[in-house]
Formats: sequence, structure tokens, C-alpha cells
Amino acid sequence: MPNGVEHRRAEGRHPLGWPTRGLLLLAAAGLAGLLGLARCLVPDPRGYGTHVQLGLQPCTFATLTGRPCPTCGMTTAFAWFMRARLDRSWQANPAGCLFALLAIPMMVWLVASAARDKPVGFQSVSGPVMGLLWVGLVLCLASWLVRLLVSPAVLARPGPRPGVVARAIGP
Repeated sequence: MPNGVEHRRAEGRHPLGWPTRGLLLLAAAGLAGLLGLARCLVPDPRGYGTHVQLGLQPCTFATLTGRPCPTCGMTTAFAWFMRARLDRSWQANPAGCLFALLAIPMMVWLVASAARDKPVGFQSVSGPVMGLLWVGLVLCLASWLVRLLVSPAVLARPGPRPGVVARAIGP
């Protein structure tokens, strides 16, 4: 009967080691903190702008163009999700709603992988993490394009005209 190390090598899996396991637990704690923070925020009824409660500035892209950026409404989507208002979360930012929804099983997977000393259901940690990053990027951009096409309404007053900005910055 093979010992633990030989058995893992026979499966094609190697122990993660404490640094990787620590990072998995840190990522799970970060997701839990993100969801907890989202619960503390009051969702902006406009569907975007909730992030200003954190001391952040309004979206520069939206301010200058009057159009939403790919992440406009993301914080609001998380805040609505944490109130079990999936309809409002989806309206604020569909990608944000899906990210919030996936955060819970992702936390479970991160903790389980750290506890078992191997990525649960996968050969390595990098595969699912990179896959989720690519899917997240595509979701965010697709959601943004759909929002631009479906609702061309201006979110905010457009900022200064480009010529005014150029004169203010320099000659």
C-alpha cells in the first residue's frame, strides 16, 4: 500500500504546501470580508454609486462620458445580493450578481482545498483560478456591451469637454 506522498504522485497531484494553503485561506477570508462589507453598505437606488460610501470617487469614466464603465454597479450588485435581492443585483450589474453568487461556493472550494492539501476536483489550483479570471473578464465585458446597447441612457452629466481638459492640463 503506497504511503501518502507516493499515492498523491500516483494520482498526478502534489501536496499544496503551507504557503499555497495559506493563500487559499487568505483568499477565502478576503471573499468573506468582501461579502460582509457589501452587507454593511446601503445599495444606491440608482443601481450604481454605492462605492462612494467607502470614500472612493465617483466613476471617472461615467463622469466624463455619461456612460457606464464595465464595473459600474458592481458594488451595488454585491450590496443587493447580500440582501437577497437578486433582481436588483442583476439590474445593477449582471456580472456583479454572478460574481457575488459564485463567491460563496468559491469560498467553500478554497477552504476545502486548503484543508485537504490538494485542489478539490482539479489537478492544480492554477487551472480553475485562471479559468474563473477569464470567465469573469468575459462576463464583465459582455455585460457592459449589453448594457451599452440595451440602455443607452446617460448615467451622469458628462464632464468637461475634451478641449477644456486639454487647456487645463497644459498647452
